[in-house]
Amino acid sequence: PPAPGIAILAPGAADDGAGTPAPPVRIPAPVRLGFDVHGQVRRLQYNASAELTWQHDGQQYQARQEIRVLLLGGRAQTSVGQITPLGLQPRRFGDRARSEQAAHFDFAQGLVSFSANTPSAAISPGTQDRLSVFLQLSAMLAAAPQAYPVGTRIRIPTVSARAADVWTFTIEGEETLDLRDYDLKAQVWLAPALDYLPARIRITQANGDLVELNLRSHEVP
Repeated sequence: PPAPGIAILAPGAADDGAGTPAPPVRIPAPVRLGFDVHGQVRRLQYNASAELTWQHDGQQYQARQEIRVLLLGGRAQTSVGQITPLGLQPRRFGDRARSEQAAHFDFAQGLVSFSANTPSAAISPGTQDRLSVFLQLSAMLAAAPQAYPVGTRIRIPTVSARAADVWTFTIEGEETLDLRDYDLKAQVWLAPALDYLPARIRITQANGDLVELNLRSHEVP
């Protein structure tokens, strides 16, 4: 069965609770964000740059994030889809390193299929991919920041290019940036001055590999 759609868990609520539906969204204006990147692969530290381009016409959207690392190559993720009252509804997610793998969303059938040789997975309204999830969070908080007090958890079904999972984000309050932790983990810091678009994104793998993007610039694409 598909994972439930986006759910908001109030501070102190049980992990197995159904939560409440997400409030309305406010889609961020098109923007191009430049990031300084710090990462680790097989205990090798590296620094690089990345760019996130976000575009939409109010009905359809496209997002692209690309990281280029000297000697290690690059990685690009893309998400295209439509904008609905619930926010972003991906149609295709692509993840390219040496070659591209992709996920194709069919919300009418409630399924996502993969170009990799992995089984299709069930999805529900509100399901995101590993790029659109950060923009969806931006749209949610920009519309109603008061609906997310410290301790609130936001549960979002999230699809990679190979499988479907559920990510849970915890609101930890305002800070001047610096955190840490382990296991496969996605962390995002959202900037109120930029319609809650990401100012920092950190992905930490279970083996300790990580990639961290820190906002360097923003402009109209």
